[in-house]
Amino acid sequence: MNSCPCGSVNDYAVCCEPIITGKVVAETAEQLMRARYSAHVKVDIDFIYNSTHPDYREDYDHKGTKAWAEKSQWHGLEILGTTAGGAEDDQGEVEFIARFRDKDGVRSHHEHGQFKRKRKKWLFTEGRMVKSQPISVSKIGRNDPCPCGSGKKYKKCCG
Repeated sequence: MNSCPCGSVNDYAVCCEPIITGKVVAETAEQLMRARYSAHVKVDIDFIYNSTHPDYREDYDHKGTKAWAEKSQWHGLEILGTTAGGAEDDQGEVEFIARFRDKDGVRSHHEHGQFKRKRKKWLFTEGRMVKSQPISVSKIGRNDPCPCGSGKKYKKCCG
């Protein structure tokens, strides 16, 4: 079995490949998002371009996208949620994290991807990056339970 890069449990030949090759159209915004991720993994840059809404292609860099896809090792796609984007909708949003390694190390691309349907076909319009939340550190008291989960007091464990 050739698992699909998008992270589904399906074989690539029945999951994203038919969408990428144009044999079927994505029924939902999430399906298109998964296919776009798989196209990055497979370095099918024409699909990335063709699945971008024509009104949003102005800043598209075909050569840069191809170089990025080729030089990255793709480590997985995590779909965090969708808003609309179903088979009956005309717009939708998919929040996702794409993990990869490039020359700078392991990275995560966390985005709210926007999608619109044009002539019954889902297309990517734009993405809004999600900023990392600041880490909240609270002071642990000597008599507080140890954060390691041992059940002991902090002073008798990791303190």
